[in-house]
Amino acid sequence: QVQLVESGGGLVQPGGSLRLSCAASGSIFSINVMGWYRQAPGKQREVVARITGGGSTNYADVVKGRFTISRDNAKNTIYLQMNSLKSEDTAVYYCNQGIATRRGDPFRSYWGQGTQVTVSS
Repeated sequence: QVQLVESGGGLVQPGGSLRLSCAASGSIFSINVMGWYRQAPGKQREVVARITGGGSTNYADVVKGRFTISRDNAKNTIYLQMNSLKSEDTAVYYCNQGIATRRGDPFRSYWGQGTQVTVSS
């Protein structure tokens, strides 16, 4: 069984910063792509940033230059540093990890439970 636990959400003023974390635990053999997604009320879930096993990153245009994704492979953990936050960044943020639980098994997509980020004065 694999679990992803997120932390770091909260209320912050416009222009502020937050750092999200997502740790995977359980039966893990290998992790490939990790990513952060978000869903605002009344909108579809959208990708925010992704990072490959080799460390290559890509970002949604609306967060480029403000958000930084990183990973610690030893801890099976992904991070999202969010700076210069705007009200439109308000959403529930979800982490996603592609995990193989045994050698030779395919990678499956696992999701965190979501953490609320609210940007408001």
